[in-house]
Amino acid sequence: MIVLSFDFGTKIIGVAVGETLFHTTKVLKHLKCKKNYPNWDSVRKLINCWKPSMIVVGLPIYKNKKKQNITKKIKKFVEILKEKFQLKVQLHNEYLTTIEAKNYLFNNGGFKALKKGKIDSLSAALILESWYFSLQKVKKN
Repeated sequence: MIVLSFDFGTKIIGVAVGETLFHTTKVLKHLKCKKNYPNWDSVRKLINCWKPSMIVVGLPIYKNKKKQNITKKIKKFVEILKEKFQLKVQLHNEYLTTIEAKNYLFNNGGFKALKKGKIDSLSAALILESWYFSLQKVKKN
């Protein structure tokens, strides 16, 4: 099954794609936003290109379970995705993925590698990998 993953932000949305058989993940080019949301034609092109069975969207859930300011915008983004594209959309905890992405990029390329779009799309890939891991845990239980 092909899955698209989004790391939602109000200026940039990171994007990754993967498949569930071998749990592969590929970082894709980020989407730029205007007024908190992407150009929906760009999202449609991604969906038409990759033909995902579902979409995973990162939602920051911190250890104290406190909702973040961006939570409402992410949930609205998910509603619009479902409505426009008639695909299953699942939220998945993205706690610390941005920090992990920054560390990875810095360790493999220094400060020059820390470009905003790269960070966000790598975060989307990390969200998808974490989602794969959660599927494996469910299968074992």
